[in-house]
Amino acid sequence: MQRVDPVTRHVVQFSGGIGSWAAAQRVAAEYGTDNLILLFADTLIEDPDLYRFLREAADQIGVPITRVADGRTPFEIFWQQRFLGNSRIAPCSEFLKQRPCRRWLEAHADPADTVLHVGIDWSEQRRTPAIERGWAPWTVTFPMCNPPYLTKDEMLDQARAVGLEPPRLYELGFGHNNCGSLCVRGGHRHWAHVLEVFPERFAEAERQEQELRAELGDVAILRDRTGGRSRPLTLTEFRERQEALRSASAS
Repeated sequence: MQRVDPVTRHVVQFSGGIGSWAAAQRVAAEYGTDNLILLFADTLIEDPDLYRFLREAADQIGVPITRVADGRTPFEIFWQQRFLGNSRIAPCSEFLKQRPCRRWLEAHADPADTVLHVGIDWSEQRRTPAIERGWAPWTVTFPMCNPPYLTKDEMLDQARAVGLEPPRLYELGFGHNNCGSLCVRGGHRHWAHVLEVFPERFAEAERQEQELRAELGDVAILRDRTGGRSRPLTLTEFRERQEALRSASAS
């Protein structure tokens, strides 16, 4: 049953991922859509199909997208911060997602009557305390951490059931719909998949990494931890390894 909640503003962090869509479904079902905001932070390197999904999802929910953007891309952030993002530290997330969303919240959403809803699910519940601290003083909830617990595949099936074609990155084997697949937090398996599915995107990331290395020294998105030691692993070296493996398996 839908709650009568006429004064509280409900802001869903609407990333274009299936988890944030499923979270919006639960928030809309519980509180209605009169005071619902779908807040999307655009990194400017998203997959084109993400924008298609956002438009269709917004129509399905009945609430327009509220878009915010810093105006820079992840690699522009890396250049200006003089730091190449990696799986441990990704300043792009802070500058391109957290800060633009916080600026919007500060301008439009009083913490006293606003709840922020984040779409991570029960499998990532360990992240909730840090997210709550990061968004203080706003109250944060995690609708997909509550029962019924759904897998990503089940969320994708729910989208199809209401007539939405899920974002194509999921169909292409990616686990998320962020940054057009070029998420620096991804590990070796992720970047191997980028190389296979989007070689032109991999090549652009490789080129930009090389330019940053010429400026910053021995830095890389990935790391090599073979032999009990850790060192930067460039996308160039990683690609050459993947090509050697393919060549060996084909022979």
